[in-house]
Amino acid sequence: MSKIKIFSLGGLNENGKNMYIVNVDKDIFVFDAGLKYDNDVNLGVDYIIPNFDYLIKNKKSIKGIFLTHGHEGNMGAIPDILESLPDVPIYGTKLTLEIVKNDLTKEQIEKTSFKEIRPHSKLEFGKNALFPISVTHSIPDAVCYVLYTEDGAIVYTGDFVFDPTMMGAYKTDIGKLAYVGKQGVLCLLCESFYADREGHTSPNNRTSGFIREVLNKNDHRIICTIFPGHYQRIQEILDEVSTTHRKVVIMGKSLQETIKRAIDEGYIKADVSIFGSLQDLEVRDTIVLISDEKEKPFANLERIIKGYDKFIKIKETDTIFITEASYPGIEKRMAIIMDDIAMLGANAVSLSSKKHLLHHASREDLMLMINLMNPKYYFPVKGEYRQQYANGDIAYELGIPKENILLKLNGDVVTFEKGKLKETNEHVEVDEILIDGKSQGDIGNLVLKDREMLGENGIVIISCTLDRNTKEIVGGPEILTRGFIYVKESQDLLEETKKVSREVIESNIEINSKRVDYSKIKNDVRDVLGKFFYKETESKPMIITVIQEV
Repeated sequence: MSKIKIFSLGGLNENGKNMYIVNVDKDIFVFDAGLKYDNDVNLGVDYIIPNFDYLIKNKKSIKGIFLTHGHEGNMGAIPDILESLPDVPIYGTKLTLEIVKNDLTKEQIEKTSFKEIRPHSKLEFGKNALFPISVTHSIPDAVCYVLYTEDGAIVYTGDFVFDPTMMGAYKTDIGKLAYVGKQGVLCLLCESFYADREGHTSPNNRTSGFIREVLNKNDHRIICTIFPGHYQRIQEILDEVSTTHRKVVIMGKSLQETIKRAIDEGYIKADVSIFGSLQDLEVRDTIVLISDEKEKPFANLERIIKGYDKFIKIKETDTIFITEASYPGIEKRMAIIMDDIAMLGANAVSLSSKKHLLHHASREDLMLMINLMNPKYYFPVKGEYRQQYANGDIAYELGIPKENILLKLNGDVVTFEKGKLKETNEHVEVDEILIDGKSQGDIGNLVLKDREMLGENGIVIISCTLDRNTKEIVGGPEILTRGFIYVKESQDLLEETKKVSREVIESNIEINSKRVDYSKIKNDVRDVLGKFFYKETESKPMIITVIQEV
Protein backbone atom coordinates (compact mmCIF):
# COMPACT_ATOMS: atom_id res chain seq x y z
CA MET A 1 0.00 0.00 0.00
CA SER A 2 1.19 3.52 -0.83
CA LYS A 3 0.91 7.06 0.41
CA ILE A 4 0.08 9.29 -2.54
CA LYS A 5 0.03 13.09 -2.65
CA ILE A 6 -1.30 15.05 -5.62
CA PHE A 7 -1.14 18.83 -6.01
CA SER A 8 -0.48 21.57 -8.53
CA LEU A 9 2.26 24.18 -8.69
CA GLY A 10 0.34 25.89 -11.50
CA GLY A 11 -2.66 25.40 -13.78
CA LEU A 12 -5.58 25.62 -11.34
CA ASN A 13 -7.84 28.69 -11.50
CA GLU A 14 -5.86 29.93 -14.52
CA ASN A 15 -5.18 29.19 -18.18
CA GLY A 16 -1.65 27.93 -18.77
CA LYS A 17 1.32 27.47 -16.44
CA ASN A 18 0.37 23.80 -15.97
CA MET A 19 2.48 21.77 -13.57
CA TYR A 20 1.03 18.84 -11.59
CA ILE A 21 2.90 16.81 -8.99
CA VAL A 22 2.17 13.21 -8.00
CA ASN A 23 4.23 12.02 -5.03
CA VAL A 24 4.10 8.25 -4.51
CA ASP A 25 6.00 7.19 -1.37
CA LYS A 26 8.46 10.07 -1.93
CA ASP A 27 8.94 9.30 -5.63
CA ILE A 28 8.02 12.51 -7.43
CA PHE A 29 6.43 12.49 -10.90
CA VAL A 30 6.00 15.93 -12.54
CA PHE A 31 3.38 16.19 -15.29
CA ASP A 32 3.89 19.15 -17.65
CA ALA A 33 5.87 22.32 -16.98
CA GLY A 34 4.19 25.20 -18.76
CA LEU A 35 4.07 28.96 -18.91
CA LYS A 36 1.34 31.52 -19.40
CA TYR A 37 1.51 34.91 -21.10
CA ASP A 38 0.95 38.04 -19.07
CA ASN A 39 -1.29 40.04 -21.46
CA ASP A 40 -0.15 43.42 -20.07
CA VAL A 41 -1.25 42.92 -16.44
CA ASN A 42 2.38 43.22 -15.27
CA LEU A 43 4.32 45.88 -17.15
CA GLY A 44 7.03 44.49 -19.40
CA VAL A 45 6.64 40.88 -18.28
CA ASP A 46 6.83 38.46 -21.21
CA TYR A 47 5.60 35.30 -19.54
CA ILE A 48 5.00 33.67 -16.17
CA ILE A 49 6.05 30.25 -14.90
CA PRO A 50 5.31 28.41 -11.65
CA ASN A 51 7.69 28.84 -8.76
CA PHE A 52 9.46 25.47 -8.64
CA ASP A 53 11.27 25.77 -5.30
CA TYR A 54 9.51 22.55 -4.26
CA LEU A 55 11.29 20.70 -7.07
CA ILE A 56 14.65 22.21 -6.17
CA LYS A 57 14.27 21.13 -2.53
CA ASN A 58 13.25 17.61 -3.55
CA LYS A 59 15.36 17.18 -6.69
CA LYS A 60 16.78 13.82 -5.59
CA SER A 61 13.28 12.32 -5.50
CA ILE A 62 12.20 13.50 -8.98
CA LYS A 63 11.76 10.62 -11.41
CA GLY A 64 11.24 13.00 -14.31
CA ILE A 65 9.15 15.71 -15.92
CA PHE A 66 6.60 14.05 -18.22
CA LEU A 67 5.31 16.29 -21.02
CA THR A 68 1.96 15.62 -22.66
CA HIS A 69 2.53 17.70 -25.83
CA GLY A 70 4.51 20.55 -27.35
CA HIS A 71 2.47 23.63 -26.45
CA GLU A 72 3.92 26.44 -24.35
CA GLY A 73 1.23 26.13 -21.69
CA ASN A 74 2.50 22.60 -21.03
CA MET A 75 6.24 22.71 -21.72
CA GLY A 76 7.24 26.38 -22.00
CA ALA A 77 8.87 26.53 -18.55
CA ILE A 78 11.41 23.78 -19.30
CA PRO A 79 14.29 26.13 -20.33
CA ASP A 80 13.91 28.13 -17.11
CA ILE A 81 13.65 25.02 -14.94
CA LEU A 82 16.75 23.46 -16.49
CA GLU A 83 18.80 26.49 -15.44
CA SER A 84 18.32 25.32 -11.83
CA LEU A 85 17.74 21.59 -12.38
CA PRO A 86 20.02 20.64 -15.28
CA ASP A 87 20.00 16.91 -14.50
CA VAL A 88 16.26 16.27 -14.21
CA PRO A 89 15.10 13.79 -16.91
CA ILE A 90 12.62 15.17 -19.46
CA TYR A 91 10.20 12.62 -20.97
CA GLY A 92 8.11 13.24 -24.06
CA THR A 93 7.18 11.97 -27.49
CA LYS A 94 9.47 12.60 -30.46
CA LEU A 95 7.82 15.83 -31.65
CA THR A 96 7.42 17.22 -28.13
CA LEU A 97 11.11 16.75 -27.38
CA GLU A 98 12.10 18.27 -30.72
CA ILE A 99 10.16 21.42 -29.83
CA VAL A 100 11.76 21.56 -26.37
CA LYS A 101 15.24 21.06 -27.84
CA ASN A 102 14.58 23.90 -30.28
CA ASP A 103 13.64 26.19 -27.37
CA LEU A 104 16.80 25.18 -25.51
CA THR A 105 18.94 25.94 -28.57
CA LYS A 106 17.45 29.44 -28.77
CA GLU A 107 18.23 29.99 -25.08
CA GLN A 108 21.71 28.44 -25.53
CA ILE A 109 21.05 25.84 -22.84
CA GLU A 110 22.79 22.47 -23.14
CA LYS A 111 20.73 19.47 -22.05
CA THR A 112 21.28 15.80 -22.69
CA SER A 113 18.87 14.01 -20.30
CA PHE A 114 16.00 13.64 -22.78
CA LYS A 115 14.10 10.40 -22.80
CA GLU A 116 11.89 9.83 -25.83
CA ILE A 117 8.75 7.83 -25.15
CA ARG A 118 6.40 6.01 -27.48
CA PRO A 119 2.67 5.70 -26.84
CA HIS A 120 1.65 2.41 -25.30
CA SER A 121 5.20 1.50 -24.16
CA LYS A 122 5.35 1.13 -20.37
CA LEU A 123 8.06 2.85 -18.30
CA GLU A 124 9.10 1.11 -15.07
CA PHE A 125 10.00 3.08 -11.93
CA GLY A 126 10.49 0.48 -9.23
CA LYS A 127 7.11 -0.60 -7.90
CA ASN A 128 5.40 2.11 -10.01
CA ALA A 129 4.99 2.27 -13.78
CA LEU A 130 4.00 4.92 -16.30
CA PHE A 131 1.97 4.22 -19.43
CA PRO A 132 1.47 6.92 -22.13
CA ILE A 133 -1.65 6.73 -24.35
CA SER A 134 -2.21 8.63 -27.61
CA VAL A 135 -4.88 11.34 -27.48
CA THR A 136 -6.19 13.83 -30.04
CA HIS A 137 -5.11 17.46 -29.82
CA SER A 138 -4.21 20.22 -32.29
CA ILE A 139 -0.61 19.03 -32.33
CA PRO A 140 0.57 15.49 -33.18
CA ASP A 141 2.15 13.11 -30.68
CA ALA A 142 -0.01 14.25 -27.76
CA VAL A 143 -0.42 11.74 -24.93
CA CYS A 144 -2.11 11.27 -21.61
CA TYR A 145 -0.29 9.49 -18.78
CA VAL A 146 -1.37 6.58 -16.62
CA LEU A 147 0.68 6.20 -13.43
CA TYR A 148 0.22 2.71 -12.05
CA THR A 149 0.59 2.43 -8.25
CA GLU A 150 -0.13 -0.35 -5.77
CA ASP A 151 -3.46 1.33 -4.95
CA GLY A 152 -4.68 1.93 -8.50
CA ALA A 153 -3.93 4.16 -11.45
CA ILE A 154 -3.51 7.95 -11.43
CA VAL A 155 -4.51 9.27 -14.86
CA TYR A 156 -3.61 12.75 -16.17
CA THR A 157 -5.36 13.45 -19.47
CA GLY A 158 -3.46 16.51 -20.64
CA ASP A 159 -5.35 18.33 -23.43
CA PHE A 160 -7.64 16.17 -25.51
CA VAL A 161 -10.70 15.98 -27.72
CA PHE A 162 -12.60 13.05 -29.21
CA ASP A 163 -12.63 13.50 -33.00
CA PRO A 164 -12.88 10.30 -35.07
CA THR A 165 -11.73 12.10 -38.24
CA MET A 166 -8.25 12.77 -36.87
CA MET A 167 -5.96 9.85 -37.67
CA GLY A 168 -2.29 8.91 -37.55
CA ALA A 169 -0.27 10.86 -34.97
CA TYR A 170 -3.48 12.65 -33.92
CA LYS A 171 -5.57 9.55 -33.19
CA THR A 172 -6.96 8.73 -29.74
CA ASP A 173 -6.55 5.11 -28.69
CA ILE A 174 -9.97 4.66 -27.10
CA GLY A 175 -9.39 0.94 -26.64
CA LYS A 176 -6.36 1.56 -24.40
CA LEU A 177 -8.31 4.16 -22.39
CA ALA A 178 -11.14 1.68 -21.82
CA TYR A 179 -8.65 -1.02 -20.80
CA VAL A 180 -7.13 1.27 -18.17
CA GLY A 181 -10.60 2.03 -16.83
CA LYS A 182 -11.36 -1.67 -16.42
CA GLN A 183 -8.15 -2.19 -14.43
CA GLY A 184 -9.21 0.40 -11.85
CA VAL A 185 -8.51 4.14 -11.73
CA LEU A 186 -7.96 5.66 -8.31
CA CYS A 187 -7.93 9.29 -9.45
CA LEU A 188 -8.52 11.01 -12.80
CA LEU A 189 -7.01 14.45 -13.42
CA CYS A 190 -9.01 15.85 -16.34
CA GLU A 191 -8.84 19.17 -18.16
CA SER A 192 -11.62 21.76 -17.62
CA PHE A 193 -11.11 24.37 -20.38
CA TYR A 194 -14.47 23.79 -22.12
CA ALA A 195 -16.31 22.08 -19.23
CA ASP A 196 -19.06 24.72 -19.37
CA ARG A 197 -19.74 24.13 -23.10
CA GLU A 198 -22.54 21.78 -24.10
CA GLY A 199 -22.06 18.91 -26.53
CA HIS A 200 -18.89 17.56 -28.14
CA THR A 201 -16.12 19.85 -29.32
CA SER A 202 -16.01 17.99 -32.63
CA PRO A 203 -16.83 19.02 -35.35
CA ASN A 204 -16.49 22.65 -34.19
CA ASN A 205 -12.72 22.21 -33.93
CA ARG A 206 -12.56 21.74 -37.70
CA THR A 207 -12.26 24.94 -39.74
CA SER A 208 -11.61 23.77 -43.32
CA GLY A 209 -15.02 24.98 -44.48
CA PHE A 210 -14.52 28.47 -43.05
CA ILE A 211 -10.99 28.72 -44.46
CA ARG A 212 -12.32 27.69 -47.89
CA GLU A 213 -14.99 30.40 -47.63
CA VAL A 214 -12.41 33.07 -46.78
CA LEU A 215 -10.25 32.04 -49.76
CA ASN A 216 -13.20 32.07 -52.14
CA LYS A 217 -14.57 35.45 -51.01
CA ASN A 218 -11.26 37.34 -51.04
CA ASP A 219 -9.41 37.52 -54.36
CA HIS A 220 -6.53 39.66 -53.10
CA ARG A 221 -3.70 39.01 -50.67
CA ILE A 222 -4.61 37.28 -47.40
CA ILE A 223 -2.36 37.61 -44.34
CA CYS A 224 -3.01 34.74 -41.92
CA THR A 225 -1.93 34.74 -38.29
CA ILE A 226 -1.24 31.27 -36.92
CA PHE A 227 0.08 29.69 -33.75
CA PRO A 228 3.08 27.50 -34.73
CA GLY A 229 2.09 24.83 -32.22
CA HIS A 230 -1.33 24.25 -33.80
CA TYR A 231 -0.19 21.90 -36.53
CA GLN A 232 -3.72 20.83 -37.40
CA ARG A 233 -4.75 24.41 -38.26
CA ILE A 234 -1.67 24.82 -40.44
CA GLN A 235 -2.58 21.55 -42.17
CA GLU A 236 -6.14 22.78 -42.83
CA ILE A 237 -4.86 26.04 -44.35
CA LEU A 238 -2.34 24.28 -46.61
CA ASP A 239 -4.96 21.71 -47.70
CA GLU A 240 -7.38 24.43 -48.78
CA VAL A 241 -4.73 26.55 -50.49
CA SER A 242 -3.56 23.49 -52.46
CA THR A 243 -6.96 23.38 -54.21
CA THR A 244 -6.37 26.89 -55.59
CA HIS A 245 -3.65 28.45 -57.75
CA ARG A 246 -2.39 30.63 -54.89
CA LYS A 247 1.13 30.66 -53.42
CA VAL A 248 1.93 30.50 -49.71
CA VAL A 249 4.69 32.72 -48.31
CA ILE A 250 5.88 31.87 -44.78
CA MET A 251 7.29 34.87 -42.89
CA GLY A 252 9.90 34.48 -40.18
CA LYS A 253 12.78 32.04 -39.91
CA SER A 254 11.31 30.26 -36.87
CA LEU A 255 7.95 29.59 -38.54
CA GLN A 256 9.69 28.49 -41.74
CA GLU A 257 11.80 26.01 -39.79
CA THR A 258 8.79 24.73 -37.82
CA ILE A 259 6.74 24.00 -40.95
CA LYS A 260 9.71 22.56 -42.88
CA ARG A 261 10.57 20.25 -40.00
CA ALA A 262 6.94 19.17 -39.65
CA ILE A 263 6.75 18.35 -43.38
CA ASP A 264 10.08 16.48 -43.31
CA GLU A 265 8.94 14.40 -40.33
CA GLY A 266 5.53 13.70 -41.88
CA TYR A 267 3.51 15.59 -39.27
CA ILE A 268 2.24 17.99 -41.95
CA LYS A 269 1.51 16.87 -45.51
CA ALA A 270 1.87 19.47 -48.23
CA ASP A 271 2.85 19.86 -51.88
CA VAL A 272 6.01 21.98 -51.68
CA SER A 273 5.15 23.57 -55.02
CA ILE A 274 2.57 25.79 -53.29
CA PHE A 275 5.28 27.60 -51.32
CA GLY A 276 6.54 30.89 -52.69
CA SER A 277 9.28 33.32 -51.67
CA LEU A 278 9.56 36.99 -50.74
CA GLN A 279 9.25 37.78 -54.45
CA ASP A 280 5.63 36.61 -54.23
CA LEU A 281 4.73 38.96 -51.36
CA GLU A 282 3.27 41.61 -53.67
CA VAL A 283 1.49 39.14 -55.93
CA ARG A 284 -2.23 39.88 -55.97
CA ASP A 285 -3.56 36.66 -54.41
CA THR A 286 -0.67 35.44 -52.23
CA ILE A 287 -1.38 33.80 -48.87
CA VAL A 288 1.03 35.09 -46.21
CA LEU A 289 1.55 33.15 -42.97
CA ILE A 290 2.80 35.04 -39.90
CA SER A 291 3.08 33.82 -36.35
CA ASP A 292 3.83 34.82 -32.79
CA GLU A 293 6.48 32.91 -30.91
CA LYS A 294 7.32 33.50 -27.24
CA GLU A 295 5.80 36.96 -27.35
CA LYS A 296 2.52 38.61 -26.53
CA PRO A 297 -0.41 37.56 -28.73
CA PHE A 298 -0.46 39.31 -32.13
CA ALA A 299 2.95 40.97 -31.57
CA ASN A 300 4.08 40.31 -35.16
CA LEU A 301 0.75 41.44 -36.59
CA GLU A 302 0.91 44.60 -34.49
CA ARG A 303 4.33 45.38 -35.90
CA ILE A 304 2.94 45.08 -39.44
CA ILE A 305 -0.09 47.25 -38.61
CA LYS A 306 2.17 49.99 -37.19
CA GLY A 307 4.31 49.92 -40.33
CA TYR A 308 7.47 48.58 -38.67
CA ASP A 309 7.81 45.42 -40.78
CA LYS A 310 10.35 45.86 -43.59
CA PHE A 311 8.67 43.35 -45.91
CA ILE A 312 4.90 43.76 -45.47
CA LYS A 313 2.83 46.94 -45.67
CA ILE A 314 -0.91 46.54 -45.27
CA LYS A 315 -2.94 47.64 -48.28
CA GLU A 316 -6.66 48.39 -48.46
CA THR A 317 -7.14 45.33 -50.67
CA ASP A 318 -5.61 43.01 -48.04
CA THR A 319 -7.56 40.63 -45.83
CA ILE A 320 -6.17 39.89 -42.37
CA PHE A 321 -7.32 36.44 -41.28
CA ILE A 322 -6.90 35.54 -37.61
CA THR A 323 -7.08 31.76 -37.77
CA GLU A 324 -7.61 31.06 -34.07
CA ALA A 325 -10.76 31.75 -32.09
CA SER A 326 -10.37 34.17 -29.20
CA TYR A 327 -10.01 32.74 -25.72
CA PRO A 328 -10.14 34.23 -22.20
CA GLY A 329 -7.43 36.82 -21.70
CA ILE A 330 -6.99 38.08 -25.28
CA GLU A 331 -10.50 39.28 -26.20
CA LYS A 332 -9.67 42.95 -25.53
CA ARG A 333 -6.35 42.79 -27.38
CA MET A 334 -8.01 41.07 -30.33
CA ALA A 335 -10.75 43.76 -30.49
CA ILE A 336 -8.11 46.51 -30.58
CA ILE A 337 -6.25 44.70 -33.38
CA MET A 338 -9.46 44.38 -35.42
CA ASP A 339 -10.17 48.12 -34.97
CA ASP A 340 -6.63 49.04 -36.05
CA ILE A 341 -6.98 46.93 -39.19
CA ALA A 342 -10.31 48.60 -40.02
CA MET A 343 -8.72 52.05 -39.63
CA LEU A 344 -6.16 51.08 -42.29
CA GLY A 345 -9.02 50.27 -44.66
CA ALA A 346 -8.22 46.56 -44.84
CA ASN A 347 -10.62 43.68 -44.27
CA ALA A 348 -10.38 41.71 -40.99
CA VAL A 349 -11.72 38.18 -40.51
CA SER A 350 -11.52 35.96 -37.44
CA LEU A 351 -12.94 32.68 -36.25
CA SER A 352 -15.97 32.88 -33.99
CA SER A 353 -15.32 31.72 -30.42
CA LYS A 354 -18.89 30.34 -30.40
CA LYS A 355 -18.77 28.41 -33.68
CA HIS A 356 -15.10 27.45 -33.78
CA LEU A 357 -13.48 25.75 -30.82
CA LEU A 358 -9.94 24.85 -29.88
CA HIS A 359 -8.99 21.19 -29.50
CA HIS A 360 -10.14 20.85 -25.90
CA ALA A 361 -12.78 18.62 -24.32
CA SER A 362 -16.32 19.96 -24.05
CA ARG A 363 -19.02 18.59 -21.75
CA GLU A 364 -19.82 15.41 -23.74
CA ASP A 365 -16.13 14.67 -24.31
CA LEU A 366 -15.53 14.87 -20.56
CA MET A 367 -18.48 12.56 -19.94
CA LEU A 368 -17.03 10.01 -22.35
CA MET A 369 -13.61 10.19 -20.69
CA ILE A 370 -15.13 9.75 -17.21
CA ASN A 371 -17.19 6.76 -18.41
CA LEU A 372 -14.11 5.16 -19.99
CA MET A 373 -11.95 5.70 -16.90
CA ASN A 374 -14.63 5.10 -14.24
CA PRO A 375 -12.46 6.74 -11.55
CA LYS A 376 -13.01 6.49 -7.81
CA TYR A 377 -11.88 10.12 -7.33
CA TYR A 378 -12.11 12.97 -9.82
CA PHE A 379 -9.74 15.95 -9.86
CA PRO A 380 -10.67 18.76 -12.34
CA VAL A 381 -7.52 20.57 -13.53
CA LYS A 382 -6.40 22.98 -16.28
CA GLY A 383 -8.76 25.97 -16.28
CA GLU A 384 -10.30 28.77 -14.30
CA TYR A 385 -12.14 27.82 -11.13
CA ARG A 386 -15.60 28.23 -12.69
CA GLN A 387 -14.52 25.74 -15.36
CA GLN A 388 -13.16 23.35 -12.73
CA TYR A 389 -16.49 23.66 -10.90
CA ALA A 390 -18.46 22.89 -14.08
CA ASN A 391 -16.17 19.90 -14.63
CA GLY A 392 -16.94 18.68 -11.13
CA ASP A 393 -20.68 19.00 -11.80
CA ILE A 394 -20.30 16.71 -14.83
CA ALA A 395 -18.66 14.06 -12.68
CA TYR A 396 -21.40 14.38 -10.07
CA GLU A 397 -24.10 13.91 -12.72
CA LEU A 398 -22.35 10.69 -13.77
CA GLY A 399 -22.55 9.27 -10.28
CA ILE A 400 -19.26 10.21 -8.64
CA PRO A 401 -20.01 11.20 -5.01
CA LYS A 402 -19.46 14.86 -4.15
CA GLU A 403 -16.91 14.00 -1.48
CA ASN A 404 -14.86 12.23 -4.17
CA ILE A 405 -14.76 15.29 -6.45
CA LEU A 406 -11.61 17.25 -5.61
CA LEU A 407 -11.90 20.97 -6.36
CA LYS A 408 -8.58 22.52 -5.37
CA LEU A 409 -6.35 25.54 -5.89
CA ASN A 410 -2.62 25.61 -6.60
CA GLY A 411 -0.69 24.20 -3.66
CA ASP A 412 -3.63 22.34 -2.05
CA VAL A 413 -2.49 18.78 -1.37
CA VAL A 414 -4.74 15.75 -1.92
CA THR A 415 -3.55 12.74 0.09
CA PHE A 416 -4.44 9.09 -0.40
CA GLU A 417 -3.44 6.39 2.07
CA LYS A 418 -4.11 2.77 1.19
CA GLY A 419 -6.32 3.91 -1.66
CA LYS A 420 -8.56 6.13 0.47
CA LEU A 421 -8.77 9.91 0.64
CA LYS A 422 -7.32 11.31 3.84
CA GLU A 423 -8.55 14.72 4.97
CA THR A 424 -5.60 17.05 5.60
CA ASN A 425 -4.99 20.76 5.47
CA GLU A 426 -1.55 20.34 3.93
CA HIS A 427 -0.55 23.08 1.54
CA VAL A 428 2.61 23.50 -0.52
CA GLU A 429 3.85 27.05 -0.90
CA VAL A 430 3.21 28.26 -4.47
CA ASP A 431 4.04 31.45 -6.29
CA GLU A 432 4.74 32.83 -9.75
CA ILE A 433 8.03 33.68 -11.41
CA LEU A 434 7.80 36.65 -13.75
CA ILE A 435 10.14 36.42 -16.73
CA ASP A 436 11.17 39.55 -18.63
CA GLY A 437 13.03 38.88 -21.87
CA LYS A 438 16.12 36.72 -21.40
CA SER A 439 16.62 37.63 -17.75
CA GLN A 440 16.66 34.49 -15.64
CA GLY A 441 14.58 34.35 -12.49
CA ASP A 442 11.77 36.41 -11.05
CA ILE A 443 12.03 40.14 -11.75
CA GLY A 444 10.13 40.82 -8.50
CA ASN A 445 7.33 43.05 -7.29
CA LEU A 446 9.62 46.00 -6.56
CA VAL A 447 10.60 46.20 -10.23
CA LEU A 448 6.93 46.08 -11.25
CA LYS A 449 6.06 48.87 -8.81
CA ASP A 450 8.88 51.00 -10.22
CA ARG A 451 7.60 50.38 -13.76
CA GLU A 452 4.08 51.29 -12.71
CA MET A 453 5.28 54.52 -11.11
CA LEU A 454 7.35 55.41 -14.18
CA GLY A 455 4.44 54.63 -16.50
CA GLU A 456 1.94 56.72 -14.55
CA ASN A 457 3.99 59.70 -13.31
CA GLY A 458 7.42 59.70 -14.98
CA ILE A 459 10.84 60.35 -13.46
CA VAL A 460 12.77 63.35 -12.06
CA ILE A 461 16.57 63.19 -11.73
CA ILE A 462 18.39 65.66 -9.44
CA SER A 463 22.14 65.94 -10.07
CA CYS A 464 24.53 67.96 -7.94
CA THR A 465 28.35 68.31 -7.73
CA LEU A 466 30.28 68.97 -4.49
CA ASP A 467 33.83 70.09 -3.87
CA ARG A 468 35.79 67.04 -2.68
CA ASN A 469 37.57 69.01 0.09
CA THR A 470 35.13 71.67 1.31
CA LYS A 471 31.91 69.79 0.41
CA GLU A 472 30.46 73.04 -0.97
CA ILE A 473 28.08 72.87 -3.96
CA VAL A 474 30.07 73.76 -7.09
CA GLY A 475 27.59 72.62 -9.72
CA GLY A 476 23.83 72.27 -9.85
CA PRO A 477 21.44 71.14 -8.75
CA GLU A 478 20.38 70.33 -12.30
CA ILE A 479 16.93 68.88 -13.02
CA LEU A 480 16.15 66.30 -15.71
CA THR A 481 12.58 65.04 -16.20
CA ARG A 482 10.98 62.41 -18.43
CA GLY A 483 7.26 61.71 -18.60
CA PHE A 484 6.48 64.12 -15.73
CA ILE A 485 5.87 67.64 -17.04
CA TYR A 486 6.12 69.55 -20.31
CA VAL A 487 9.40 71.37 -19.66
CA LYS A 488 8.82 74.41 -21.92
CA GLU A 489 5.66 75.34 -20.04
CA SER A 490 6.95 74.54 -16.55
CA GLN A 491 10.08 76.67 -16.10
CA ASP A 492 8.80 78.20 -12.86
CA LEU A 493 8.22 74.74 -11.38
CA LEU A 494 11.73 73.65 -12.40
CA GLU A 495 13.34 76.72 -10.86
CA GLU A 496 11.45 76.14 -7.62
CA THR A 497 12.54 72.48 -7.74
CA LYS A 498 16.18 73.56 -8.00
CA LYS A 499 15.73 75.92 -5.05
CA VAL A 500 14.09 73.30 -2.85
CA SER A 501 16.69 70.69 -3.80
CA ARG A 502 19.58 73.06 -2.99
CA GLU A 503 18.09 73.89 0.42
CA VAL A 504 17.73 70.21 1.30
CA ILE A 505 21.26 69.34 0.16
CA GLU A 506 22.86 72.29 1.98
CA SER A 507 20.96 71.49 5.17
CA ASN A 508 22.64 68.06 5.17
CA ILE A 509 26.20 69.35 4.58
CA GLU A 510 28.57 70.66 7.24
CA ILE A 511 31.08 72.92 5.52
CA ASN A 512 34.68 71.66 5.77
CA SER A 513 33.38 68.32 7.05
CA LYS A 514 35.26 65.27 5.80
CA ARG A 515 32.16 63.11 5.58
CA VAL A 516 28.71 63.57 4.01
CA ASP A 517 25.80 61.16 4.51
CA TYR A 518 24.72 60.79 0.90
CA SER A 519 22.00 58.27 1.74
CA LYS A 520 20.33 60.79 4.05
CA ILE A 521 20.57 63.50 1.37
CA LYS A 522 18.90 61.26 -1.19
CA ASN A 523 16.12 60.25 1.21
CA ASP A 524 15.47 63.84 2.30
CA VAL A 525 15.40 65.11 -1.31
CA ARG A 526 12.94 62.37 -2.24
CA ASP A 527 10.66 63.08 0.73
CA VAL A 528 10.65 66.87 0.40
CA LEU A 529 10.33 66.96 -3.38
CA GLY A 530 7.70 64.20 -3.33
CA LYS A 531 5.44 66.35 -1.11
CA PHE A 532 6.27 69.46 -3.19
CA PHE A 533 5.42 67.80 -6.52
CA TYR A 534 2.18 66.34 -5.20
CA LYS A 535 1.11 69.74 -3.87
CA GLU A 536 1.91 71.48 -7.16
CA THR A 537 0.87 68.80 -9.70
CA GLU A 538 -0.93 66.01 -7.78
CA SER A 539 1.58 63.59 -9.33
CA LYS A 540 4.15 61.34 -7.68
CA PRO A 541 7.08 60.89 -10.07
CA MET A 542 10.03 58.64 -9.30
CA ILE A 543 12.77 60.85 -7.83
CA ILE A 544 16.44 59.91 -8.20
CA THR A 545 19.23 62.02 -6.68
CA VAL A 546 22.79 61.80 -8.01
CA ILE A 547 25.58 63.42 -5.92
CA GLN A 548 29.19 63.45 -7.12
CA GLU A 549 32.44 65.01 -5.92
CA VAL A 550 35.19 66.76 -7.91
